[in-house]
Amino acid sequence: MQQLDWIVLSVTLLFIVVYGVWKTRGSKNVEDYILGSNETPWWTVGLSVMATQASAITFLSTPGQAYHDGMGFVQFYFGLPIAMVVICYTFIPIYHKLKVFTAYEYLEQRFDLKTRSLASILFLVQRGLGTGLTIYAPAIILSALLGWNLTLMNVAIGVLVIIYTFAGGTKAVNVTQKQQMFVIMTGMFLTFFLIIHLLPNDMNFSNAMHIAGANHKMDVVNFSFDPETRYTFWSGITGGFFLMLSYFGTDQSQVGRYLSGKSVRESQMGLIMNGFLKVPMQFFILLIGVMVFVFFQFNPVPLNFNPNNKILVENSKYKNEYHLLEAKLDKLSEEKKEINLLYMDHLNQNYDNPILRKELVALSSKENDLREEARELIHKADPKAEKNDKDYVFIHFILNYLPKGLIGLLLAVILSAAMSSTASGITALASTTAIDIYKRNVKGDKTEKHFVNATKLFTLMWGIIAILFACVGTLFENLIQLVNIVGSVFYGTVLGIFLVGFYIRYIKANAMFWGALVTQTIICLIYYFFIHIQPKGEEKLGYLWLNFIGATLAIVLSLIIQRFIKPNKTPEEIEVLA
Repeated sequence: MQQLDWIVLSVTLLFIVVYGVWKTRGSKNVEDYILGSNETPWWTVGLSVMATQASAITFLSTPGQAYHDGMGFVQFYFGLPIAMVVICYTFIPIYHKLKVFTAYEYLEQRFDLKTRSLASILFLVQRGLGTGLTIYAPAIILSALLGWNLTLMNVAIGVLVIIYTFAGGTKAVNVTQKQQMFVIMTGMFLTFFLIIHLLPNDMNFSNAMHIAGANHKMDVVNFSFDPETRYTFWSGITGGFFLMLSYFGTDQSQVGRYLSGKSVRESQMGLIMNGFLKVPMQFFILLIGVMVFVFFQFNPVPLNFNPNNKILVENSKYKNEYHLLEAKLDKLSEEKKEINLLYMDHLNQNYDNPILRKELVALSSKENDLREEARELIHKADPKAEKNDKDYVFIHFILNYLPKGLIGLLLAVILSAAMSSTASGITALASTTAIDIYKRNVKGDKTEKHFVNATKLFTLMWGIIAILFACVGTLFENLIQLVNIVGSVFYGTVLGIFLVGFYIRYIKANAMFWGALVTQTIICLIYYFFIHIQPKGEEKLGYLWLNFIGATLAIVLSLIIQRFIKPNKTPEEIEVLA
């Protein structure tokens, strides 16, 4: 980090915070604070929805995911455009017609208070964990690579977000996310073109794609029906669809974004914008990771991208063994560079040499074996150490190969994304707590000012909780996957409740409540026995299927339970019968 990088980073982040406070100060009522006075235009809704989902984890983990496993992760998003259409035609009109502040208000009108409370609590649990992770993810990686204090990083990110969300609520989130998305996409496009510039002089983009393809990094779609395969076309279309339907349709961090739209049409157009742009955006971010992979075919690469692991082994009795592996990797890197240059020469002559292709695959396989041996040494040095280094790949490239100034901008990208998703999470948690828990149970008549102040206090409370969770968090495999796993455990059940509410009028409150409760218990057991306790890479079920199973199970169980419950007739039904 040079002085110019510090200036770029500081000015960018401070501008976002100050602009957010100045632009949205002085909320007079709950509608203004939680819904932004319903003044948000469609394109701001679309950008805000995209920024909420695009956390720092997206920009740290996704390129590393592509570096190691290729483009297949994009299949996770295949169900998103379909989900956007369903939400636009079903969810949004109902929410606007009922003039709700949160998605869960609808559930009391359709079912009862306990069903509303159950859905609210499930949301608070999973979003509380998720919001802590959005702070923790960039903090732990930046602290490891830059030597910054982890706790101070967590606190700094959290405090910056609390300042403008406390002051302006939803309007502040929407306003700042426009600037954050501009910073994010500017930084990512500059990085992409710079990677191409840093490749060998006679190498074009087409050649880079051939090298990536030879190493199976461009295998975008997998049509396998194997449920143990984590990312396939079918899991994306089904499990991904149910996850996106639940996340964008029932998660208050997203619902709050489009409830602030000027009208039903503006909200719908914002979500359709997200449906059109989200998959290409994720494809582009993954492509950056693939380009980083191509870059390291011609440049030295560390045995493990996490610098803490190298320090750990250096201070252990396995130091010499690790050095031996590093020497083997250096030699292998030189061979890899020569073969890639030779392969590129053939490509420039319009000849895709199959023998060289096989040799490239063989060298990559040898490199993976060396990395696995290194991970085993790291584990021997400290069984508690996180061996996986996917989350460190992209930031390693940024810090070691980008020019001055651009490093500061890319760090601003990562921290802006962290602030964006954290702000959405905190405001959603605060509004749900204030409207669905506090307002529903408080005694006596209270003024609008009282509920605005209560929501602000809950904003502060959840901001502090998110910081505390980030301070005690632990790195788990790949952070972007962890966030999606946490969501998948809870989203299916909540989505099942809403789908029954929208489409199956026959099912009443008690059947839905007990069906959802049993479903959530079963999903937790499935996750524990089929995914969590299984050895890495040997999971019996891809986690995306939890969304489909949860939603389906909630519907089926509520239908079964309803058949055994004697329906209570409503006053209207009694009057009709009379």
